[in-house]
Amino acid sequence: MNNVLDLQPKEVFTIFDAITRIPRPSKHEEQISQWLQAFAKEHAIECVADEAMNVIMRVPATPGYEDHPGIILQAHIDMVCEKNNDTQHDFFNDPIHTYVEDDWIKAKGTTLGADDGIGIALALAALTSKTLQHPAMEALFTVDEETGLTGANKLQEGYLHGKRLINLDSEDDGQIFIGCSGGIDTLAKMHYQPLPISSPAGGGREGTSLFAARIKVGGLMGGHSGEDINKGRGNANKILVRFLYRLFINPKTAIKGALLSAINGGNLRNAIAREAEAIVAVPMAEKEQLRILLNLYIAEIEAEIKDVEKDMVIDLDSTITDGLRFFQPADTEKLIRALYICPHGVIEMSRDIRGMVETSTNLASVKVKDGYVEINTSQRSAVESKKHDIKNIVESALATACDEVTHGDGYPGWKPNTHSELLQITKQAYIDLFHEEPKVLAIHAGLECGLFLEKYPYLDMVSIGPQMVGVHSPQEKLSVSSTARCWQWLQQTLQSL
Repeated sequence: MNNVLDLQPKEVFTIFDAITRIPRPSKHEEQISQWLQAFAKEHAIECVADEAMNVIMRVPATPGYEDHPGIILQAHIDMVCEKNNDTQHDFFNDPIHTYVEDDWIKAKGTTLGADDGIGIALALAALTSKTLQHPAMEALFTVDEETGLTGANKLQEGYLHGKRLINLDSEDDGQIFIGCSGGIDTLAKMHYQPLPISSPAGGGREGTSLFAARIKVGGLMGGHSGEDINKGRGNANKILVRFLYRLFINPKTAIKGALLSAINGGNLRNAIAREAEAIVAVPMAEKEQLRILLNLYIAEIEAEIKDVEKDMVIDLDSTITDGLRFFQPADTEKLIRALYICPHGVIEMSRDIRGMVETSTNLASVKVKDGYVEINTSQRSAVESKKHDIKNIVESALATACDEVTHGDGYPGWKPNTHSELLQITKQAYIDLFHEEPKVLAIHAGLECGLFLEKYPYLDMVSIGPQMVGVHSPQEKLSVSSTARCWQWLQQTLQSL
């Protein structure tokens, strides 16, 4: 069986399959928003769209549930758009090409968009069910969760009527999340003047013949910069910069006369960089020394992380020097030093919740633009003061090279409430179905729940979802059996309210 439409529960996977055919990059949710409104009209569901393009649907309580407190189901409608370098895909126009392998739904060379397409599908299946008994039910579908939490930020008071909310944006089977970290992004820019070259067409500088090469790091697992930050995965930007430090700065290994032309790695602020590359040049006489230096480095880094990054590839290909522009040596040193000292990964583990990351940072992307280098990072913490502390540490590191360092507005965390009535109902529903207790946790990732509390401070909330692996990367996959269990669990919870 390799077709999503053949899977059970059919009412969920039929909707999910339709969603995968609709382009929905973050900040470009027009098509999915229109599709949702058409879906509501087709099923005679009350529907409104606010100024931010969030969609809110409402269905009345089923007989016998009229006096029960209402419930809100919530999911975001944008998706992370990542693809492998050898994959031809236009996220603004092309459908996601899905296939089924064993218990997993996967995509061909791109992100699947199960984060949070399956949340949308579960909510719509609940709204349109002919057999499910439930109190008055709303569904809130928010825009731009992945790159700015814009929909949650712009949600106005008065749109939501219920006092309980189930967020459907979690990715772990049999787990209930009751809290999340807050986060903030940092953007840095280093403006520079390229090095004048006496003979650009020939690649020469002061009469020296140059050997130019493209150094690439790839095949890494990548993943979610919150969920996966503690799993020992490599960051392509950090792996590449560590080599560049040896090539340009370390007095024991640096090649005299080496030049940097470009460095590019990573894409999204909330994804661990899977691929990075740099274009460098060395005097022709040092060509073999460059290869030797890289080979020694490859052996070293493989010994460190090959147990996790089994498919990591680091290689060097020669390239033409025609048209290359190079950084001034002083700018090269400043940039590499700043990236080298810029922290990445887990900063501190939680003192309150065993095994949970408290504070982390992600060196997300480095891009050479026209006359400047742009660096994006993302910081997270369950403690507001420590979120700002790691933000300041990142700023201090990047400010050693960059003339502009700015921060986004950030978003608040969601403080756990272990006495939540909705938590107890959701937990008991799982026990009744599967005869075991679900885990109750907080998550080191950004959920929209903290922002909802700012507008609706009385909300009682939990977050659940089916098992997903590799979100925010082309390795993303969704468990079929876990989705079936999650659908059962959601129905049981709604009927128990």
